[in-house]
Amino acid sequence: MNKVRKLPSDQQDALLKILKARFEKHMNRHNGLEWSKIQAKLMVSPRQLWTLNEMEITGGEPDVVGYDKTTGEFIFYDCSPESPKERRSLCYDRKALDSRKENKPVDSAMDMAAALGVDILTEEEYRNLQQLGKFDAKTSSWVKTPDAIRTLGGAIFCDRRYDHVFTYHNGAESYYAARGFRGALRV
Repeated sequence: MNKVRKLPSDQQDALLKILKARFEKHMNRHNGLEWSKIQAKLMVSPRQLWTLNEMEITGGEPDVVGYDKTTGEFIFYDCSPESPKERRSLCYDRKALDSRKENKPVDSAMDMAAALGVDILTEEEYRNLQQLGKFDAKTSSWVKTPDAIRTLGGAIFCDRRYDHVFTYHNGAESYYAARGFRGALRV
């Protein structure tokens, strides 16, 4: 049985205040969207509200970055200036984690994303995020790796340096203190 995770009402209220303040502070991220409609959607989405809280606790600073007219969903991304602090030092996925014989990281980015209830940003989503501000000037973030690259043992990550967004590759089993991942959530 899959139990819906739900925040207690006091935590829900506190999270909504944080999200509203962030929404109002960064209006450039969501031109034309109204907080009241987003809040109404959140109030009937306990699982997504729980996930947003997890994104917040792990340092993601989630914010609305768009609206999908086709599905009627609001799109949230982690908008912390650097890769979320509590989601770093992770290899890419479970296969990479299992392949390490020693010095294993505590988790993989893909497993942690699944536990949080988010999708890892794709390279395109990451580049779209960078249009809204300057992110990962000192850190980097794993992004969804195409199967053709992953099959060969690699994974890709992105960062922003010299006012430019770069995409790199690494072995999927690698992990670094300054590399994490950013999540996307649809509500």
